[in-house]
Amino acid sequence: MQVGKGVEFYIRNANREDVDAIIRINRESLPENYPYYFFLEHVTEYAKAFFVAEVDKRVVGYVMPRIEWGFSNLKQLPTLIRKGHIVSIAVLEEFRGKGIGTALMKRSVQSMKEEYGAEEVYLEVRISNAPAIHLYEKLGFKKVKVLRNYYVDGEDAFLMAIQLK
Repeated sequence: MQVGKGVEFYIRNANREDVDAIIRINRESLPENYPYYFFLEHVTEYAKAFFVAEVDKRVVGYVMPRIEWGFSNLKQLPTLIRKGHIVSIAVLEEFRGKGIGTALMKRSVQSMKEEYGAEEVYLEVRISNAPAIHLYEKLGFKKVKVLRNYYVDGEDAFLMAIQLK
């Protein structure tokens, strides 16, 4: 049990039974939506780093990662590494600003390092999403580059990454 700003919450690994709740949160919170099988694939393949947050046994947030091989986003020379990718993170609006997103990110990043051997973690975020950018910077993520017209609606994204020690 963790205590956030005015709320007690619990962070645990997601499982197949959580997929419907995760999809509901995704649809309510984000314009970027994925099909059912996509969530199911990620909760199955990357279960050790896929977390949900519960308040009173209700899923109110999630972080969905994956593990990839690819070129480092942070090293100067092209270096092939194992890296984590935060594909999606969302917390229901009524539970935002209470530390839940921070706790989800910390647990997922730690697990990507310890369980999957990730050397860095990256994500994409809308350039207009100031609260999310602030959260990621607070956690040590750096803006690496702008991805022009990244989103379907034409908005740009920041690619942000963190080196894991």
